[in-house]
Amino acid sequence: MAFVEPVVLSDRGIRLEPLALSHEAGLAAAAADGELWNLRITSVPEPGATQAYIEAALQGRADGRRFAFAVIEEATGTVLGTSSYHDIVPAIRRVEIGYTWYARRVQRTHVNTTAKLLLLGHAFDTLGAHVVGWRTDNFNFASQRAIERLGAKKDGVLRGHALRRDGTIRDTVMYSMRSGEWPEARAQLLYLRDRPRPEAG
Repeated sequence: MAFVEPVVLSDRGIRLEPLALSHEAGLAAAAADGELWNLRITSVPEPGATQAYIEAALQGRADGRRFAFAVIEEATGTVLGTSSYHDIVPAIRRVEIGYTWYARRVQRTHVNTTAKLLLLGHAFDTLGAHVVGWRTDNFNFASQRAIERLGAKKDGVLRGHALRRDGTIRDTVMYSMRSGEWPEARAQLLYLRDRPRPEAG
């Protein structure tokens, strides 16, 4: 039995379901909203490369090292983006959350917070993970702020760690959250997600 089994997670109109080739058109459309493949600090598939992107994710699932989800708007069935468990290490009950990106129109909305609540809750409460980790490019400051907003702690920086899509070598910023930190992090995330927003003037 794999550490991460197929599951569908949903809340607040957002559904996470196992990424499949049937999501290809929707995922390509999400990437096109903002032409996200032009960002040198992301791994968003370029036009024509979405099938290969999904196939790589499915191979990672078969190998037991990655489990990718499509992030869906339940009301319309629209694919908004994707997120994954990856670097799965069952022996120490550790997973990382990454390969996350969304269509520009839903960035800085409740979508990412809701998806992360679902993934963290499933990791800690169902899978019994001891640690959930994140990694991001040292120049991806938006991602670093988003991870810190989740309540994760910065572990450090791996220098000269990985290649970017443009061939340059990146430093990788590492974060983690331990199971004992999850209850407080969940309470804060629920507060941030559900707090009243001021009316527009």
